[in-house]
Amino acid sequence: MIELSQSVRLERSGDVAVLVVDSPPVNALSWHVRQGIHDGMVQARESDATAVVLICAGRTFIAGADISEFGGNAPAAASLPELQALMEDSTIPVVAAVHGTALGGGLEVALCAHFRVGLASSRYGLPEVNLGLLPGAGGTQRLPRLVGVPKALDLVTSGRHMSAAEAFEEGLIDELVDGDWDALRSAAVAFAQRVVADGGELIRVADRNQRVLADRGNDAVFAEYRAIVNRKARGFLAPEYNIRCVEAAANLDFADGAALEQKLFFELLTGPQSAAQRYGFFAERAANKIPGLSPETKPLAIGQAGVLGAGTMGGGIAMNFANAGIPVTIVERDAEALERGLAVVRKNYERSASRGSITAETVEQRMGLITGSVDKADFASCDIVIEAVFEDMELKKAIFAELDGICSPHAILASNTSALDINEIASVTSRPEQVLGMHFFSPANVMKLLEVVRGVHSSDEVLATAMALGKQIGKVAVMVGVCNGFVGNRMLFMRGAEAERMLLEGATPAQIDSVLYEFGFPMGPFSMSDLAGLDIGWKEATSSSSTIREVLCESGRRGQKNGRGYYLYDPETRAATPDPEVEELIAEFAAGQGIKPREVSDQEILERLLYPMINEGAKILDEGIAIRGSDIDVVWVNGYGWPLYQGGPMYWADSVGLSEIVERIRHYGATLGGRHWELSPLLERLASEDGKLQSHQSQS
Repeated sequence: MIELSQSVRLERSGDVAVLVVDSPPVNALSWHVRQGIHDGMVQARESDATAVVLICAGRTFIAGADISEFGGNAPAAASLPELQALMEDSTIPVVAAVHGTALGGGLEVALCAHFRVGLASSRYGLPEVNLGLLPGAGGTQRLPRLVGVPKALDLVTSGRHMSAAEAFEEGLIDELVDGDWDALRSAAVAFAQRVVADGGELIRVADRNQRVLADRGNDAVFAEYRAIVNRKARGFLAPEYNIRCVEAAANLDFADGAALEQKLFFELLTGPQSAAQRYGFFAERAANKIPGLSPETKPLAIGQAGVLGAGTMGGGIAMNFANAGIPVTIVERDAEALERGLAVVRKNYERSASRGSITAETVEQRMGLITGSVDKADFASCDIVIEAVFEDMELKKAIFAELDGICSPHAILASNTSALDINEIASVTSRPEQVLGMHFFSPANVMKLLEVVRGVHSSDEVLATAMALGKQIGKVAVMVGVCNGFVGNRMLFMRGAEAERMLLEGATPAQIDSVLYEFGFPMGPFSMSDLAGLDIGWKEATSSSSTIREVLCESGRRGQKNGRGYYLYDPETRAATPDPEVEELIAEFAAGQGIKPREVSDQEILERLLYPMINEGAKILDEGIAIRGSDIDVVWVNGYGWPLYQGGPMYWADSVGLSEIVERIRHYGATLGGRHWELSPLLERLASEDGKLQSHQSQS
């Protein structure tokens, strides 16, 4: 055995050289890994070895690039193209032996081997699109040459992982192996020895043109994927750049296609979108780190969950537990409401099965994990109970007092409240240290964000459990403090106040919504209100025509549910069109308030919608409600539709310039007034010091 670098060694198995990469935790392509593989290929070529097997120790094959080196601070070492060329041009067979995942740069290395052998549990993918990038080491050129253009387009534009069975079927890997790592190594060595014995010609993947020639000049296949991208990833550059590269693989020779790939890769790497998406990648990981929480704090085991309420939120929350294999008891006030809620859950699962995302068997398995009841006493065996009922403080306090007497002493009691005071809710229990907020977002089975609301008495153990549980059920969990609306909704309230005010000044719902849509949000505030339902929280008996929303509800408008809200909705397509009657109602309401209409520019709309949010975010940071600026960005990207390629409100504010934002806030504070225009002292200070909101950490 020869140690080639701190993470790569060269071994022998008979006449086969075995290059072993051992760089925990995921064998990323750090400089020492690249140098070790490079030197190992050179030594193997100069020895009497008849073939080379590249394999990784630990839990996975090379999982991708070392993203920490993207800033260019790594020591000098062999480049990825240099080691790829040594593998691809080798005169003796090179076999990549894959277990775990071969992702990004890891798969691009495997594609430079002459052959690939994979464990049946292995997975493959080029997920660079999720970081605003494209595979920059030949992935978009070699992958289509093995799996064909349509499959390559699917993989590079979605970033999804391919199973070993699919990879074998599509021609990405040459042999499937059952068993463990030792079985993989033995099978790869035996495969290499058979190749040597057969004496066949070694053909580089770069020279296998048959599958790309099948789609040369086929504009339709590329048009289809561009339509998919426009539908699913509107505003993102990376998916379109990936399509252009695969198009080059089909229509150009390898060298020209690779040159285009390099050009477009560096455009993305040095552009603002990828910088924002890479920031988001690290921000999500930072959100898991809670200052003051001892690393030795062990989360409690959650073997049985409970959810109170089988409505839209409760049913969705229950699905998260079932999806993760955790049995869940869902309790409703009566059998009819329970049956209705469980029917919606089943319908959601069956819809997923009809789309092919889960099997019919999985539907039954997950439904089997959900137990319905109309008796809260059935929560007695639960390790955590999440209340998901109407937003009414007195109701929630009554429920928590009741749960306190029913649930076992070790059980966590959590509220799905979106705005109410967790400390007040906890005060009615005998266990305030085991009470916290777990604010899911609708639809709870789809939306990724989970605001974990830390009460003043919430214990470290309970907080650690909630954060770990969030990850277990597939959520992006962010710790927040107690205030009205927490982080996300508190900032949203500020945006809503200005949106309503601009309606009265002369901007239309469609104009305001369009500005946010063009910025990158999936919809604007009035489209969102129509989708949620204008009558949520509205009571006809107490309605007094005091707001635009009340006026619309009083006129029979409920939003998408009855086809009339701020917009008119087509009964078949649900397509929205502006409603002249609504604009007249708004104009009459404004006139009654003595407000004269004027033209409001798109730039003013953007500033008045987003700058109050930035200001409020700074106040949230200053008060210690959010731990760090990047946490606020994680909340808004994962829960409120802020476009990932804009980084988040704190990141975006830094890119605009805090001094400019402060100047405009002062202007609007002087001309418009309102609490949301009262300048945050933290924002003012950071602007004067050339500081950053995104990296600011609360001292509270």
